Amino acid sequence: MGILSASVSITRYKVTGKLEEPVLQTIADGLRRNMITDIDNEASEKAVGWTSFEYPFNPNFEGSSFVMGAYLIFSLRIDKKAIPPKIVKKHHTIEMAKHLAETGRDRLSKNEKRAIREKVVNDLCLRIPATPAVCDLIWHMEDASLWFFSNQKAANEELETLFSNSFQVNLVRLFPYAVADLMLNLSESDRQILSNLSPARFTE
Repeated sequence: MGILSASVSITRYKVTGKLEEPVLQTIADGLRRNMITDIDNEASEKAVGWTSFEYPFNPNFEGSSFVMGAYLIFSLRIDKKAIPPKIVKKHHTIEMAKHLAETGRDRLSKNEKRAIREKVVNDLCLRIPATPAVCDLIWHMEDASLWFFSNQKAANEELETLFSNSFQVNLVRLFPYAVADLMLNLSESDRQILSNLSPARFTE
């Protein structure tokens, strides 16, 4: 989901940890090392990586292209190849019949069937393009806050893992309990009270 979309979903994060100096160079290096790679002509079924906000299908992090004033703006891209199960079944059946005819046998072992299926999936992956999903993010360095433009569980999990691997700092997802714990300087007794709270129900 993009920043400029008509409607957006946002997940708020707190960035925890200390970036290695010089900070912008560390971030630029992390972005380049983990930039999305094209899998259209590969057997891979999924690729996850960083891409440019302005040019999501031609990523480039040269210079400070991801810096806009006090903010860092770039995107997470997830490319997936989704092969309909019926297509896999069709080609799997064809290949098994061909193998039986070539060997003159009546049946295949479980391992042979699995190997043929894996080859079918790999061959199909080479023939179909990946479907990209681009989710923008805004990182405000001064207050260590980050806005990620997606609420999808899979996208958020990919972001948290890739962010940690890229920059050696972590993301803490902000929801009411986390905000209270981080912002209010709670004592241990207050934190225990907070952890035992449960949502209030306002409807029958």
